[in-house]
Amino acid sequence: MFEIRRSDARGRADHGWLQSRHSFSFAEYYDPAHVQYGVLRVINEDRVAPGQGFDTHGHRDMEIVSYVLAGQLEHRDSMGNGSVIVPGDVQRMSAGTGVLHSERNPSASEPVHFLQIWIRPATAGGAPDYEQKHFTADARRGQLKLVVAPDGAGGVVRIRQDARVYAGLITGTERAVFALPPQRRAYLHVARGSLAVDGERLEAGDAVKVEDRREIVLDGGRDAELLLFDLPAGR
Repeated sequence: MFEIRRSDARGRADHGWLQSRHSFSFAEYYDPAHVQYGVLRVINEDRVAPGQGFDTHGHRDMEIVSYVLAGQLEHRDSMGNGSVIVPGDVQRMSAGTGVLHSERNPSASEPVHFLQIWIRPATAGGAPDYEQKHFTADARRGQLKLVVAPDGAGGVVRIRQDARVYAGLITGTERAVFALPPQRRAYLHVARGSLAVDGERLEAGDAVKVEDRREIVLDGGRDAELLLFDLPAGR
């Protein structure tokens, strides 16, 4: 399988202070063909106006990953965590048995542009948990840098699922090849810019589902920033 989904096919939400694009069914947007992809449940591309944000609300039994593309995102939760997430940061909140949190744009003048990602955990329950790490642009430049993994080995963010997330910055003559392990599937989301994926041109907001291929070749980048999800097949 090599199935491309273009940016303009995604769900849309306009709340004035929040402009959102939904890769999978979310809130009032429902598409039975795009509810989830294996354990990957949500990719929301959000733009939040200065001084605005999501008031305190609850989650449970979900691994929530935030990836900021531009601006700043202020996080607070019922575990006592408070932080500001900036480009290069990867934040993971394991909701577990239940957690309350808020996310706001602390800037008085600049919007924040970020991806909110939900991945279903391997098992329900467990104590809520939080983690945040920074990955420099140099670490992601011209390659796929592992940023999320089940065991957190190598200083990456740990997740409660057999899933891995890679971040990459590809432009000019840079080229990256991802070897897709057997019995695995991949989902690649272009966050910014554009690039060729196995020779097919993808623009910002486009994504592709990949199964039954040995490798995925990324090249022809034009200031591309992307996330690649390595997921278990058949779940």
